[in-house]
Amino acid sequence: MKILIVEDESFAADRLEDLLQQLEPTYRVVNRTTSVKASVAWLSSHQVDLIFLDIQLSDGLSFSIFEQLHVSTPVIFTTAYDEYALKAFELNSVAYLLKPIRADHLRESLEKYKNMKSIFSVDFERLMASFEGNKLEYKKRFLIRIGEKLQKVEVDEIAYCFALEKSVFVKTFSNKTLPMDQTLDVLETALDPEQFFRINRRYLVNMNAVDKMISWSRSRIKLSLKPAADDPMETIVSINRSHNFKKWMGGTGT
Repeated sequence: MKILIVEDESFAADRLEDLLQQLEPTYRVVNRTTSVKASVAWLSSHQVDLIFLDIQLSDGLSFSIFEQLHVSTPVIFTTAYDEYALKAFELNSVAYLLKPIRADHLRESLEKYKNMKSIFSVDFERLMASFEGNKLEYKKRFLIRIGEKLQKVEVDEIAYCFALEKSVFVKTFSNKTLPMDQTLDVLETALDPEQFFRINRRYLVNMNAVDKMISWSRSRIKLSLKPAADDPMETIVSINRSHNFKKWMGGTGT
């Protein structure tokens, strides 16, 4: 089977190709493209059996590839931001992989492809219309219960959210610590990913709260937050999130 990988991160593309070779040695990656423009040019004169498609490319959302030419090839989406892939999955029953890609998730996606390939057809026009016409809405404020009182907290006031034992709290820029009813997983999906990033299992930080960044062991990054965290050793970006954290902060991710 012939495969095209559309991915602008060479490390991610290498990892995906290696995993494919481990799981399905008969599958062959015939090309890798890194942008919308290059993908359109290549697909205009080539055909493959399956496309692994990163959603956010250097020159825009990869959905625009299918605005420029008709492609009926089955697609497995890959993304670091699950709101895009989840939306695609809901609309079209398309498999998706959340980076960093795990072998078991890749295996499940390939099995799904095998089971569905006879009827697989992606309605990209509908998908693009959905993204253009229905912007994702994120929380703008929270109503927090403190004893018998309720307090309104604007999202812009939140420096970071953190988990402590079995509870979750928010720290405001005015250095108030307030309890939250939601889990960090719920808060991560409720807050705008352009503004908030989950650096590890315990901390979800506002970009404006990042004061200093220090290179740490094993390619990790230690953050100094404002207001300061109670335990600075808890604000280290985990290994599997460091690459995307650098991209989120405006770097290349290398």
